[in-house]
Amino acid sequence: MTIYLKALSAVALAAAFIGCGASDVPVGATPQEKFAHAMERYESEDYFEAIQEFEAITLQYPGSVVADDAQYYLGMARFKREEYLIAAYEFGRLIRTISGSEFVPDAQYMLGESYYQLSPPYPLDQEYTKKAIDELQAFVDFYPLDERATNAANKIVELNLKLAEKEFTNGVIYEKMDYDRAALNVYHNVAQIFHDTPFAKEAIYKRIQLFIDREETEDAREEIEEYLRRYDDERRGELEDLREELKRQSASR
Repeated sequence: MTIYLKALSAVALAAAFIGCGASDVPVGATPQEKFAHAMERYESEDYFEAIQEFEAITLQYPGSVVADDAQYYLGMARFKREEYLIAAYEFGRLIRTISGSEFVPDAQYMLGESYYQLSPPYPLDQEYTKKAIDELQAFVDFYPLDERATNAANKIVELNLKLAEKEFTNGVIYEKMDYDRAALNVYHNVAQIFHDTPFAKEAIYKRIQLFIDREETEDAREEIEEYLRRYDDERRGELEDLREELKRQSASR
């Protein structure tokens, strides 16, 4: 039975419980009936009560046919309440403990989505950004034909851009503090690790300028060649002229 049909069946079964409170599930109700009641709470956006019901099912009936359903919707209820870190834990738990569940692809996507929601602006610590990239990449790798794979890939690009901006900004800070060698190393990392972002180009250009300021002519020439090899933009004429000037300076020594 597909996930959609299972959820739809649970909602239909929940009609028998409409009007009952969370504590009014009939004594002796089956796991399926309890799950249906929990889904009624979930569909009514009463996520707090739904969480109590889903947690009870996962604890009392871990081997039932609705155990994975309850675990998945427990994560979804947490996500709906914007409790993203707890939601990530619940989705990860499903993947780890019920690996054969049909909900695993959905849980993997939502695991990445939970960390994506936790990803802060670039000046802050990017631990959750890196986790989001890892989990979304896992989704793309394992389920490349899923209709959400493109969305996941786009989010990976967005998150990588954030990491690149943070790293590049660190280089600028080092440069302003006259920590040239540290700045050069950071810019090198940006150019190599985040080569598919706009910050890679700027990082190489920064390295060229720093090497010239430090009168490290050969290193500057190598970086110019690297820039010209990678990019054909408005700086090409400037850098070609600079390359020739550096050659003349080397020849005259």
